[in-house]
Amino acid sequence: MGAFVSRASRPSRYTLVFHAEPQFVDTVKQAVFAAGAGRYPNYSECCWTATGTGQFRPVGAANPHTGEVGVLEKIQELRVEMLCDSEQTARKAVEALKK
Repeated sequence: MGAFVSRASRPSRYTLVFHAEPQFVDTVKQAVFAAGAGRYPNYSECCWTATGTGQFRPVGAANPHTGEVGVLEKIQELRVEMLCDSEQTARKAVEALKK
C-alpha cells in the first residue's frame, strides 16, 4: 500500500491518496477517518474510491505480504482519495496509514 499527500486548491487543504486491497480498505479508511481526514463542514468520512489493478514483482530481500519473491503479481486494489483540512491532519492520517 502506498500513499501520497498533495496540496489541494486551497492552501490549507491537502489531498491524501492511498491504495489498498479490497479486504483491507474499510479498516484502513476508518483509521484515517479517525485521524481527522475526510471532513468537510457538516460532513465526515468523505472519500472517493476507484478500482484498479496493481502490479509488482518482489525482488532481492523482499518479504512480501502478497506474492512471492521473483514472481510478477497482479492484484485488485482500491485507490482512495480524501481531503485533509490542515497539514497536521494530513500528518496524523499518514501516521494512521503506517500502523
